[in-house]
Amino acid sequence: MKQILKSLGCAGVVIFGSSSEAFSGQEEIDEIQVTATRRVVSVDDVSAPITIIPSEDITSAKVLTDSIVGRPGVFMQQTTPGQGAAIIRGLKGSEVLHLVDGIRLNNAIFRNAPTQYMALVAPGTLEKIEIVRGASASLYGSDAVGGVVQALSHFPSFDSAGSHGNVFLGFDTADLAKIVRASAEFGNEKVATLISGEYLKTGNRKTGDGTRAGPSSYESKAGRVAAVLKPDNSQTLLFDLQISTQPMTPRFDELVPGYGQAEPSSSEFFFAPNERIFAHARYTKADWFGGAELNLDIGWQRIIDDRILRDFLSSVRRHETNSSDLLGLTTTANWDTDNGFWVAGVEFYRDNVASERYEEDTITGDTQIIAPRFPNGSSVVHNAVYGHYTARLSESQSLSGGVRFSGVSTQIPATPQMPTITVRQDDLSADLGWVFDLHGNTQLTVNVSYGFRAPNIFDLGTLGDRPGNRFNIPNPALTSERITQVDFGVRYGGERWDGEAVVFGMQYRDRITSVLTGDITSSGRDVIQSRNVASADIYGFELNGEALLRSWLSVRMALNYSRGGQLPFDGMEIPADRIPPLNGFLGVDIQVTDSWSLEPYLLFADSQTHLSPRDIRDPRIDPEGTAGWATINLRSQWYINDRLQLDTRLENLTDRHYRLHGSGIDAVGRNLQINIRAGW
Repeated sequence: MKQILKSLGCAGVVIFGSSSEAFSGQEEIDEIQVTATRRVVSVDDVSAPITIIPSEDITSAKVLTDSIVGRPGVFMQQTTPGQGAAIIRGLKGSEVLHLVDGIRLNNAIFRNAPTQYMALVAPGTLEKIEIVRGASASLYGSDAVGGVVQALSHFPSFDSAGSHGNVFLGFDTADLAKIVRASAEFGNEKVATLISGEYLKTGNRKTGDGTRAGPSSYESKAGRVAAVLKPDNSQTLLFDLQISTQPMTPRFDELVPGYGQAEPSSSEFFFAPNERIFAHARYTKADWFGGAELNLDIGWQRIIDDRILRDFLSSVRRHETNSSDLLGLTTTANWDTDNGFWVAGVEFYRDNVASERYEEDTITGDTQIIAPRFPNGSSVVHNAVYGHYTARLSESQSLSGGVRFSGVSTQIPATPQMPTITVRQDDLSADLGWVFDLHGNTQLTVNVSYGFRAPNIFDLGTLGDRPGNRFNIPNPALTSERITQVDFGVRYGGERWDGEAVVFGMQYRDRITSVLTGDITSSGRDVIQSRNVASADIYGFELNGEALLRSWLSVRMALNYSRGGQLPFDGMEIPADRIPPLNGFLGVDIQVTDSWSLEPYLLFADSQTHLSPRDIRDPRIDPEGTAGWATINLRSQWYINDRLQLDTRLENLTDRHYRLHGSGIDAVGRNLQINIRAGW
């Protein structure tokens, strides 16, 4: 019980009942094991705070980011249904590194703001999500300044000969969502394969005031094929192909008037489509030179971010085609020593950007080619070499540290707006972590990290409309952002309760932020430009834990707080952008029978009135501040038998009308969600 609770306390999650291989062919997830150090280790050996989300919580989500709500150290922002982004310690977008099976999801057009791309990772066949809170400089490099969000796919296993699979059916009343997910696995001792598919369709969202907020309906489709080959006991070959698409997703906040607006910014604003194709191969050698484990990965990812836009009451419709082709080659080796273990690696990524745009007059039918959103033919190359060592100083102490050298080269061809640009950003990043066992149940942790984020194509070369009635112009003079972060933590894992408390602080220098130039476009949009003008200090704390009150009754909680201020170019200190309010979770798990559990739980957030000037200008945020809120919810899980599971949720029972801070649409009102899992 102690070990199970310890993992739950660290992860801030609960698994109800017992899973069966009939469901996704999965074995019971050992949440104590994590890959945050680029090798599988016990969470007790990792100094960094980690949040783990298991597969069954992910599978029940409409989009992947829905599953992070209420987790330790993480806040969810949703610009429009079908999208969503994690905010970790007040940082978001390209300030957080997103990975899928170790390969970067972050690309050259990833915004320094909440993005939609995590929603293109299909939730149906994921094994778990690991969220490293805080900078992971030496292991992950550029973009990993706020933390790392890694989606880990479920792969077929060799120990289940024959075939099995599952079907998931979901429905909810607030979004009128209909979800179908299915997968099948086939395996023997040498080869295991998996095939899966997903389909989701929603209607317009019903919010707490009883109205249907439209247009907010969307559709998503996904498919996956994977295979694992095992030539012998020391070698494994993995192949994976993932495809997901949202054919037509409306940008809700652009299509309705926001705060301070008498009319919307756009008459049309659709992502058409948002699409991701991911191909990945991995070779693993378990007993390589000197007993090391070797992993060779090659991954290719194409993200399509096409758009249809028309300013409010304008007759001119703009059509955009934007794509990023990311090729990644990584080599990682880890090996044990007498008193610890090493992790070392070499990485190469190349990202090519294609972008075109034309205008169509909806009255006359005339068309003309105009300047694209991103400079067409731009590219970014990431090179890195790193080493990280964890030393067991004694039975009660371990010390870990690493260094990474990164080189980021950006090539932007000449455009009418600017000449050819070549930007080279080289940097050293480093981190140090300490774990001290006070006694059998208590650990102290300390982490210190220095990292950076190199500006990408979005920062350097974006031209065009932005949300909030703004228009972005390029800035080729940007330099890397730099961050120093420290956190202190206490973990306790006992027989009856366990938990974790972490305090953190960071200094963010040369931060890239959007600045008003004072110009206005002919359509009335404010002209903005990204500049290295801010120096931010962000601090806060994270609490989570679980207490076993009875054999059938437990309580779990999570509480997160961040606060930040920054110095812009005029020397005046102002609040930092997009800092989430105090927020948290409180739940009671009642194991009614061996197969049936109930969990009433509370989600809540305090008001956020500590707003930056940029927040106040943002039509998604009330200039008086985002109101606090709390919702009462009830989850029930019933394992009918080894092959059939019923999961129901009653969300926002009081029909509270509220909005997650920084989001572009109000949250769902009273909602009934029904999920059925059937295995074979």
